[in-house]
This record gives sequence, C-alpha cells and structure tokens, in this order.
Amino acid sequence: MSAVAAAAAAVDDSAPVRRQRVRVPMRLVSSAAYADVALSVYVKVKALGLRPEGCQAKTSTIASYLGVSVASVERGMTQLCRPGPDGVVELFSDRRTLPGGTGTSAVRTVRAMTRTEAFVWLPVAAAEDLTPRQLRAFALIAYAQTRGIALTEAELAAGLLHHSGKKAGQPISVTAASAVVDEVEAARWVTVQRRAGAQGRHHYIAHDIAPEARPEGGCAAGAVAAEATVTSGSQEAVSSQVGEGSGSPVGEGSLANEESPRTDSPDDGPAFFSSAVGEVPVVEGAEVVEIPAGAAARTEAGGGLALRAGGNSQPSPSKPETKKRSSRGGGSARSSYNGPQLAMSPPIYAVLEPVHLLLEQVTSDFVVRQIAREVGRQLREGTDTERLQHRLTVRFAKVMVPEIRDPGRWLLGVALPRWGCGYQDCEAGVLWSTGKDCEVCAEIVQDKAAARRRAQRIEQGLCPEHGTRPSPAGRCADCVLDDAIRNPAPVPAPREPEGPPRGSCGDCGARIVVVGRALEDGLCKLCREEAAALGAAVVPTPAAVPAGQETCAGRDGGVPCVRKPLPSRSVCGVHRVQELAGEVA
Repeated sequence: MSAVAAAAAAVDDSAPVRRQRVRVPMRLVSSAAYADVALSVYVKVKALGLRPEGCQAKTSTIASYLGVSVASVERGMTQLCRPGPDGVVELFSDRRTLPGGTGTSAVRTVRAMTRTEAFVWLPVAAAEDLTPRQLRAFALIAYAQTRGIALTEAELAAGLLHHSGKKAGQPISVTAASAVVDEVEAARWVTVQRRAGAQGRHHYIAHDIAPEARPEGGCAAGAVAAEATVTSGSQEAVSSQVGEGSGSPVGEGSLANEESPRTDSPDDGPAFFSSAVGEVPVVEGAEVVEIPAGAAARTEAGGGLALRAGGNSQPSPSKPETKKRSSRGGGSARSSYNGPQLAMSPPIYAVLEPVHLLLEQVTSDFVVRQIAREVGRQLREGTDTERLQHRLTVRFAKVMVPEIRDPGRWLLGVALPRWGCGYQDCEAGVLWSTGKDCEVCAEIVQDKAAARRRAQRIEQGLCPEHGTRPSPAGRCADCVLDDAIRNPAPVPAPREPEGPPRGSCGDCGARIVVVGRALEDGLCKLCREEAAALGAAVVPTPAAVPAGQETCAGRDGGVPCVRKPLPSRSVCGVHRVQELAGEVA
C-alpha cells in the first residue's frame, strides 16, 4: 500500500474529520489593539454563526469550547464589539434579555468582510485545540504560507505582543516565540522543517485538518502527498536561541538550501590543459592511492584521468567540456546528479496528466521537484484537482509544443500560476464556481484601457479627459464647462442703493422714498392728496353723477370709481398706477 493510500485509510478509520474553516480578517491577527483571546472568540463565534439559527451560545458555552475562562471570553467580545483603531466593529450582539433578567442568550453576528480585505483561513478545530497565543502564531504562519513569505522567528515574534504589564504593546522575545512554535508543533497543527528554507530559515507548514484526522507524524490527508518526498538530515534540533543568527546548532550541517548541479564528482571540474599536447602532467612524488569503486567507474567512463598528489584528479585534455545542465528538451542526461532520489506522489502525477508530454522532457531533478512542490502548495491551499487540470489543459492547448523552448520554465511560470485578481475563486477573469465574469477583473481591465487611452491622448497633444484639441490657453472647452458645472460662480448679493431708505406706497404700490410724511402714512404724494380730497368732500353716488360727465372705468372694491380719468386714458391716476404695477409684476 502506498503512503497516500495508507494516509487515506487512516483518515477513514478515525473519528469524523473537523474540516470547518472560517475566513478571518488579518487586521485581527496583525493589530495590537486586539488581545490573543479576541481572535479565538472571533473564530468560534463566526463558526457558530454559520448555522441556520446563528450563534446563540452563551458566554460560558463558548468558554467551554475554547478551554478558557468566562472572563477571558467576555474580554475578547468587548474588544470585538468596540470600534478598532480604524473605526471598524467586528462583532455585533443583539441582546434578548427581558427587563426582569430572564430571557434567552444574545444573538451574535460578525461584520461582512470586503472583497479587497486581507484575510486568512483558520480551522475552527485549531481554535479549540490551541491556546489564544498559539492560535495567533498559527494564523501568522498560515498567512505567510499562503502568500509565499519566508517567515523568520524574529518576524514571527514581532507579530506576538505583550498585552499586559510594563511591556504591553511590545513584541515578545525570539526565545518565547520559538517556544510557542514548539508548542504548536507538538499539537501537530504545524510541521517545522528546520533549516530547510532560504538562507537557513525554518520552513513552516500549517495544516488545515485536525490532528486526530491525520496519521501519526503526518500532515493532513493530501497535504504531505502534495509534495515530492525529499530525504533530509536530522530534524531533531529545536528552534534557535537569541543571538544565534541564521546559524544552526551543533550537528545541523551546512545551511545551503539550493541544489547545485556541481557535485564532488571530478567530471564537474573545469577542463585542464597541460603545457605539452597529449601529455597528462603528474606531480613528482605522487603516491599510488586506492581508487574507490565509484571513482573508478567514473574514470573508466570519462578516460584520461591521472591521479595527482593528495588524491586529487583533473580531467585530461582529451575529455570534452561538460555540457551545461538544462531542463530544456534534448538536454544532457542526469549523470552528475547524486542527490536524493525523486519520488512524485500519485495525486500530483495525476494532476499533471495534461502536461505529461512536457514533464517527460524536463531533465533537471531540481526543476521537477519545484513543479511537484508548486502543485502540492496549491492543493493544500484549497485548489480543486479538477480546476488545476483544467488550467493546465487550457493553457497547453493555446501553444504549440515546438514553441516551448524550456518545458520546466513554462510549467512553473505559465501553466501552473493562477491568473486573476485577489479573489481566490477568480480564474483568469472568470469565477470558477459560477462561470460568470469577474467584476474585479473587469474593472481592472477598464482602468488599464482608460490609462492607455489617456497616455495616447497626451502623446497626441489632446485633452486627456475628452480627447479634444485644447485652446491656445491650454484648456479645452469641455474642461472649462465641466469646471463651471462643478464650481458654479457665486451669485452676487443684492446691493442696497445709497441714500435714504426706499419702500412701496401702501395704496398704489409705487416705489417711494420713505422720508417726511411718508414715514407717517406710507403713501406717495398723489395718493396722499387724493385721500385728503376724498376725506374733505362727500363721495357722490353713481346716480348723482351727471350723465354727461366722464368718470374712471376702474372700481374701488364693489363701487365704481368717480374720479376723473387721465387725459388720453380711461382710468384715473390711482388705477393707472395699479395697472403699471401689475405690468411690472
């Protein structure tokens, strides 16, 4: 039975696998405003909120799930319910307690995350198995693993802070961070490949399945199978201590992390040309040295090798220069590589089925191992096997095999990477789950097209916004009109005329200067004189007016006006002023 089959059998025979994961904002993990317990509370509340009835668990129930005190859970909920440094509230609680103190527990919900917000997927089982401090370290490792960041112990310690005492807000020491990582590794949620990363760093592998669902000493089902197995040295050394730099403890060996095609084989040495053509120089006093079996085989295969003093050997002039190793098709055979044997797991080999033709042309074991590791990384991060195979099939169908000069570089740089925006479901501008076009990618394409169009207009000397020819002043008419619409000119305030105050006649409405007697009665001179004449004489009735006398055609209320009309007019002065006032209005 293969290792993959054994791992699958071990998972099937165990208890139900706790596979639930929740998406956690990175602001909770990286911000110093939230304590470690706030992260654990957020994970558990969000997981409970995914049920149809929502999160209705009491504080004591949540504390029993997490293995912490009730006061710690309440402290974490308080921090989550308050606005953070950026004004964001992560947790909302709807209390359902009656005024008398009876009732049911509160309903708690988390805020909806934005599409452009940084996040990390955390298993719910990890929040139950690990302490709050260990969960925060696990979250930092999982985020760095997803983003491909080579995390160091110092960087990990910078993300774990003191939350009380004199050192509140300051990062913990590297020794304390190493102890936390050792505890998480002991809980089997993280695998540490010590001194296996770049420049002697530790390589951290975070698991997303509960430890009881995995075989002893292994990763999650499919996670270990998602990497090419590489034999390494001793892994029993603990994390480094403060001040040790990037070096390793005693017995760890070299810190080299790259596989060099140049081994200790004499075949890889530079060609040596003697001073005499066809003669191999030998140092005087050279002793006969017993040739090892491997060296003898290489000597017989290459020919022209002479033993030198101290057991060193150089190739003779008759040996042709060694061809540079490459992953291109038709390259040299893998004769000089004597490192660990490559063993690709069946799941990875099945994923690469659409490009087996190119995989067979890759002659570098190191490149093949990098391809297997890239496939394993994507499988661990949640990429479906069908999705990865579809990606390889589509991209391989768009090129001709003779056009691929280097199969290894094409597989690593073109076929395997995911193209699209930051949305994980986006696959080259199309949502994998629904098959619809990605709105974020569409906006990015529109922005790039607008930027190119703007650059072309600037190069042609046109207005970058409207594409019209600007005026001699340097601005086009459309820009001037847009500015006028955005920033309208202020309306001038009405200016009061200079001199005495002005007003309107209370009878005819004419504009008058309010001085003298107008201050008392508010009438113009004509209306004042007519009012005085009417007050002195008795107003005749319409029947008493002589038949041949002409009168005004206007009416004072319901009574016809008896004033004489103006010359060439049918109304008197009062009604004429009223007519003029009506025309002006």
